[in-house]
Amino acid sequence: MGGIPRTPLLLALAGLIPFVVSAMTLLNDSAYALMLDLLGGRFVGPYLQLSYGVMILGFMSGVLWGFATRAPAALAPYCYALSVIPALWGYLMAGGGPVSAGMNLVFGYLGLLALDWQFWRWGLAPAWWLRLRVPMTAAVVLCLMVGVVL
Repeated sequence: MGGIPRTPLLLALAGLIPFVVSAMTLLNDSAYALMLDLLGGRFVGPYLQLSYGVMILGFMSGVLWGFATRAPAALAPYCYALSVIPALWGYLMAGGGPVSAGMNLVFGYLGLLALDWQFWRWGLAPAWWLRLRVPMTAAVVLCLMVGVVL
């Protein structure tokens, strides 16, 4: 992941931990039991995936909002409007059962990647942004798909 500053890279990788843990607890009964014993029911399987997934979509909306502050005046209203979409998507679409909520989060993260690309294309995101966001999105979608399929 050359060219990505060390601190954002390390924090992004640390941010993957709950997604990976949630997928592991769905794939492995021993991991499920261990996490259940250590941290409780909110930190296993779909509960962790869905709550953390919605929270991170909201966080990423804030990142896009920050990029919007750099937009030229004519583009800024569109950037601000686009920046709130991931948070609204997570809030409105991650209800229901774990399968539909998980699929909607997958769509939310893929949509977020499209917004990341657009903000990068407009020159509002750092030059290295997509080198970070593409593999991160792939990892998140893969982990969420474990919850959708199982």
